[in-house]
Amino acid sequence: LCSFLGLLYQEYRDKSTREEIETRRLQDSQTDPEETSPSEETPSEAESTSTSENKAPPQINLLRNSNSRFNLWQDLPEVQNSGVLSILQPDEIKLQEAMFELVTSEASYYKSLNLLVSHFMENERLKKILHQSEAHILFSNVLDVMAVSERFLLDLEQRVEENIVISDVCDIVYQHTVNHFSVYITYVSNQTYQERTYKQLLQDKPAFREVISQLELDPKCKGLSFSSFLILPFQRITRLKLLVQNILKKVEEKSDRESTALDAHKELETVVKACNEGVRKMSRTEQMISIQKKLEFKIKSVPIISHSRWLLKQGELQQMNGPKTSRTLRTKKLFREIYLFLFNDLLVICRQIPGDKYQVFDSAPRGLLRVEELEDQGQSLANVFILRLLENADDREASYMLKASSQSEMKRWMISLAPNRRTKFVSFTSRLVDCPQIQCVHPYVAQQPDELSLELADVLNILDKTDDGWIFGERLHDQERGWFPSSMGEEILNPKIRAQNLKECFRVHKSDDSQRRKLGSRNRQ
Repeated sequence: LCSFLGLLYQEYRDKSTREEIETRRLQDSQTDPEETSPSEETPSEAESTSTSENKAPPQINLLRNSNSRFNLWQDLPEVQNSGVLSILQPDEIKLQEAMFELVTSEASYYKSLNLLVSHFMENERLKKILHQSEAHILFSNVLDVMAVSERFLLDLEQRVEENIVISDVCDIVYQHTVNHFSVYITYVSNQTYQERTYKQLLQDKPAFREVISQLELDPKCKGLSFSSFLILPFQRITRLKLLVQNILKKVEEKSDRESTALDAHKELETVVKACNEGVRKMSRTEQMISIQKKLEFKIKSVPIISHSRWLLKQGELQQMNGPKTSRTLRTKKLFREIYLFLFNDLLVICRQIPGDKYQVFDSAPRGLLRVEELEDQGQSLANVFILRLLENADDREASYMLKASSQSEMKRWMISLAPNRRTKFVSFTSRLVDCPQIQCVHPYVAQQPDELSLELADVLNILDKTDDGWIFGERLHDQERGWFPSSMGEEILNPKIRAQNLKECFRVHKSDDSQRRKLGSRNRQ
């Protein structure tokens, strides 16, 4: 199956997500998307399955088909020659395609992993340049990851070869996720150190830089960088969850296949969350130590470092001096600079002092913060909001009038400081409001803690937007929230497509009722 597709995983993934974007664009441009859906008069799932069993379709052997370039189940000669396409209803064919994509994409992923190991990791020149500790950080437990992928792929191949009409793949996904996929958590948790080591080696070792450049030029790599191979495991485990979601949207409701898909999805979500936490934990600890060193307390000292604390946002704002009525004064006299460090449970208000240090003059628990926007603002009071500390460092209520550099910066601070404050558009979790939606057409890497990294074809609800090109969104497949530039996506204009996206989202997450209850209220920062 590895040569079945002829594509490295990076190419496969890119092609697949681009197709997903184009499909959604096409649906969005149609006035009545229901016209394109299969007719309800087609035979039922049960009828089509039993008929196909009576015909006893021939077995399919993908392993022998080593030169094939097909990437659709229905394009396989064995499928076309069997006559099953005229028997199965359109919904079942779509489900077959979704299951087949999970299998072929795993084959492509394994092929790329194999290249990472054989072409880069086992290169003799590279081995001589790297210390054992450097090689260990750079490649981590990739051999374990590859062994797990191989075992998983063999089981998937065996299932596909049992019958042209694939019975299920999610039961296999479930078993492997529960029993073997913990290797992904180990690999991904090492990502911070892996990236840093790679940058350091490129900088400090010209020989390393030279060998990597030469290896990347090999036609086998198809113009792909070494770093694109290193991040494969994290991309794969996330993508696998989305592929199972895709299957889940297509299986018949209240069926055994829905049950196994929900189980597989739940286990994959647990692994993906553990991977994310692993990455965050590594970088957060170092960040908190760095911040602690920069703070000097004018007030009673607050211990900053805690295992359950992390930074949400930091930055400079202008504080208005004097009473709120002094609006006739010039802007320069009216405002002075202050610096905020906002953690998930604490706000620290400082003034920057020489030597890259910050003097803390006030603080408050995050739960005791309130914000309000100023109305009828003049030009000097544009992007100004009021921050109230219900209980500050002196156990008193305190108010600060703060000015941000732009509308988006003001809104970002307000949402970070008071996350439960109502946003412009109601979250989809209310199910009552047709929330604006956007699909990602350009990947985006978060630059600040309150931003959201986006992958191609991600669909998000728009919770808020600014006039200067920023959107506060909630991603449908994992309910993660954050800011991103509006230029990264295209708004989904067709209300029926938006409704369909929401319906699918609720179906995917219906297995976890406790999560459903938390969706609208919990703080996802």
